[in-house]
Amino acid sequence: MKIVKHSGAIVNFNRSKLKQSLLKSGAPIEVVEDVLQQIEKEVYEGISTKHIYKMAFALLKKTSNSNAARYNLREAIRLLGPAGFFFEKFIARLFAAEHYETKVNTILWGNCVSHEIDILFKNNDVITMVECKFHAGRDATTDVKVPMYILSRFNDLKDKKHEIFSKNDIISKCWIVTNNRFTADAVDFAKCSNLNLMCWDYPKGNNLKNRIDNHKMYPITCMTTLTLSEKEKLLILDIILVLEIVNNRDDLEKIGLSQGRIRNVLREASELCRVMKI
Repeated sequence: MKIVKHSGAIVNFNRSKLKQSLLKSGAPIEVVEDVLQQIEKEVYEGISTKHIYKMAFALLKKTSNSNAARYNLREAIRLLGPAGFFFEKFIARLFAAEHYETKVNTILWGNCVSHEIDILFKNNDVITMVECKFHAGRDATTDVKVPMYILSRFNDLKDKKHEIFSKNDIISKCWIVTNNRFTADAVDFAKCSNLNLMCWDYPKGNNLKNRIDNHKMYPITCMTTLTLSEKEKLLILDIILVLEIVNNRDDLEKIGLSQGRIRNVLREASELCRVMKI
């Protein structure tokens, strides 16, 4: 059975790959098998992966909002756009969850020109700059030109003292983070230049998805019990994470939710952030 990917590429339907993505949602194996069986009855030659995803999401949502929310994670990160400002805040919170001291959108003077840095974090007196590359399109990739450009900015900043967390801080490391993927050339160039990369599935075992799951740092945009408009209102209130509304009714009341809706939202938030084994 041939299916069509977002990029237009035609590939074979892979039951095993779909099963793994469903299991990563936290759904029990019996639910996953039932979803797979229902999808297999509906797939046809030339069906799009987008259509398959929508079917899987709808079927998961019938059994558990939180499982559907986890399954929707990559799309939820895309909804932190379109400009990427909220994505930068989200990544800063992710580093903060790992006990790093962070700052966002800081302007620093280099040896040649000034630079606006998306994120700076401090860990054991080591200062790292982080540049975020957000893509609104699902199939867009970050190519080698991006790490080449960011390396030049890093070189302009790294040997100079800055007032960041203290008066004489020196930036000694650089990360580049994207919500999609890096090309092979971008990865090779970064390795050669001692730049750290993080994207949806790189590096293996410590990528963006792994870190989100490990720390339960799910973006508010993955919630299934909130409308798109309600999510946007929470983002404007600087509510970026699901964790930030667990046991907190105030911000949900601010955006006009009824008491019944608030109970449903808090139930999903609590289930989503619960410790889970996959």
